[in-house]
Amino acid sequence: MGGIALITLNLTSPRFLKMFLRIFVEIIRGTPTTVQLFFIYYALPVLGIKLDPFTSALPALSINSSVYQSEYLRTTLNSVPRTQWEASLSLGFTRLGSWLYILMPQVLRIAIPALTNELIYITKFSSIAYFVTLPELVCVSEVIGAKTFAYTEVYIVVACLYIAVAFVISEFMEYLYKKLSIQGLTMM
Repeated sequence: MGGIALITLNLTSPRFLKMFLRIFVEIIRGTPTTVQLFFIYYALPVLGIKLDPFTSALPALSINSSVYQSEYLRTTLNSVPRTQWEASLSLGFTRLGSWLYILMPQVLRIAIPALTNELIYITKFSSIAYFVTLPELVCVSEVIGAKTFAYTEVYIVVACLYIAVAFVISEFMEYLYKKLSIQGLTMM
């Protein structure tokens, strides 16, 4: 959803806001997710904003993923013929209306493979929340391994869980991709 909001703002905003959004996207894309997480968890308290580990990890991962989603959608938008914009505008749609009702459904359908990858990435990246003491899957496996001294077995189970989640996400998105495909229109 954040990616859709960013691309919508980018398409319908005045030039100065587009410039700000471009800088924001480049900053987020240019810094590691761990640095973004550390910034939210450790730097915001200096400004008087103290967040617990979960409340720090959620926006860090969400913002990072939203920026990448918006980039996938932006590049996918370039694959939709310009005549779609022109036709919708000539029918009386506003820029926002053209985007929401004419272009976004096409863009989302085409972007499903890239968005699938992003969903799997963000699932795996959730493990970095361990760095700010959030007890997620890797942290819990560390505790179990320390109690049982069966680190290898525990990490094999964790790997299998991540693989299973990625498989379920992939299969669901493949189903969605096929369900939304248009017969006779080849999609990548």
